[in-house]
Amino acid sequence: MTTLRSRIIAWAGRMYLARTRRKGFDLSRMSFLPESVLMPLRREGLDPVGELGAVREKEPISQLPVPIAANVWLVTGYDEVKQVLGKVNAFSSDFTNLVGKAGAGAEQNPGGLGFADPPVHTRLRRLLTPEFTMRRLGRLTPRIHEIVEERLDAMEAAGKNGDPVDIVHSFALPIPSLVICELLGVPYEDRVDFERLSAARFDLFSGANASFGAISESLSYFRDIVKKQRENPGDGLLGMIVKEHGDSVSDEELAGLADGVLTGGFETTASMLALGALVLLQDPKHFDALKNDDTDSDTIERYVEELLRYLTVVQVAFPRFAREDLEIGGVQISSGDVVLCSLSGADRDGKLGPEMEQFDPSRNVPSHLAFGYGIHRCVGAELARMELRAAYPALVRRFPAMRLAARPEDLEFRKLSIVYGIESLPVHLNG
Repeated sequence: MTTLRSRIIAWAGRMYLARTRRKGFDLSRMSFLPESVLMPLRREGLDPVGELGAVREKEPISQLPVPIAANVWLVTGYDEVKQVLGKVNAFSSDFTNLVGKAGAGAEQNPGGLGFADPPVHTRLRRLLTPEFTMRRLGRLTPRIHEIVEERLDAMEAAGKNGDPVDIVHSFALPIPSLVICELLGVPYEDRVDFERLSAARFDLFSGANASFGAISESLSYFRDIVKKQRENPGDGLLGMIVKEHGDSVSDEELAGLADGVLTGGFETTASMLALGALVLLQDPKHFDALKNDDTDSDTIERYVEELLRYLTVVQVAFPRFAREDLEIGGVQISSGDVVLCSLSGADRDGKLGPEMEQFDPSRNVPSHLAFGYGIHRCVGAELARMELRAAYPALVRRFPAMRLAARPEDLEFRKLSIVYGIESLPVHLNG
C-alpha cells in the first residue's frame, strides 16, 4: 500500500505540473481578449496585480470590453461583491446561461451547487449541509491528523540526505486528495483520477472544450461510483445520502454533488496549503509564532483566517447573470448582463481596514470572502479550515529549521488561473 501511495502521489504531482506546460491553446495570447479581462486572474507573486487595486479605487464596478453581445461587469469592491453574491433572486448562476457561449452541450452540465439556482440549489444544499456539520466532520478529525503526519513522514524520508523536498507535491496536493476520498467514501486506488480531473477543470490554458471534457469525464466516473453506492452504501458522504434519502435523490444529482465536492475541495485547499507555507517561510516572525504556539490558543485560528483573506486563492466567483434591471453601488446593471466578482480584489479592499495589502494575523480579521458569500458560499469551508489548522502548525513544528531551497524570484506561480497557486515550492527541511 505504501508503494502504491507513493506512486499515486508522484504521478499526481507530474500531472499537476504538466497542466500549464501543454502546447496549443493559450488563453493569455488570444488577441481578442483585452488585458482588462485577464487582469483579475493575474498576480505578482502572492499579490493581485496593482491594476486590480487601482480599478477598485476608481470604479468598484467597471465594464469590461469583451467581444460578446452582453455587457460584462467586473466587481472589485468588497461591499459591491457582497451585494451581488447576496442577491439570490436578481442573479442566476445556472449552467444553461453558459452553454451557448462556450459551445458546450447540456450533457456537460456539471450539476452540483455552483451552477444551480433555487429551488434546485436549495434542495441539493439541504442534502449536503448535514454532512458538513461539525458533528459529522468530527469523525474525519483523527484521519486528517493521520494524513498530515503521514505526509510529514514522507517528506522527512525524502529529505534525509539533505535533498530539497517539494512542499507542493509532497504535502499540499496529497492532503486534500486523501481527505476528500475519505469524505466521499471513494476507493483509494481511484484518487489518481480525482486529482487529474480536478486539475483539468481549472486549466484555462487548454481552453473551454478541454475543461468541459473534464467535466463530462468526471461526471461519468461519479455515476459509476454512485451506482456502486446504491448497491452497497458505505459510511462516506455519498453512502450516507443514499441511506437517508434513497431514490428521492437521482444518480445524476449525486454525481453532480460529488463532482462539486471534488472541484471545490481539492485544488483550492492544495493551493492554500502551499501558498500559506510560503507566507510563513518568507517571514521568520510568522513561522516562529506557529512553531512556538500553544495549541490551545487562538493563534492558529487567527493565522488561518488571515491567510485565507490575504491569499484568496479562488480569484473570481462563478459568473452571475442578471435576471432583471437593478442598481449595484450606483451602477445600472441590465437584465442579461454578465457580472464577474473579483474575490481577491474585494478581500484587499481598504474599506475593511488599514493596510489590507499586507499579511497581518494580529488584526481583527474581517469577514473575508475567500469562501464566497450568500447561498453559494462554499459548503465545505469548515472542512478546509480543519485541514489548514492541522497542517500549518504540524509542518513548522516537525521542521523548525525549514527554509526555502530556491530564491523567491525563481519560484513559478500560475500565470493565469481561476484558482491561484504555485507550481513547486522546494525547501530544505533542516536549514
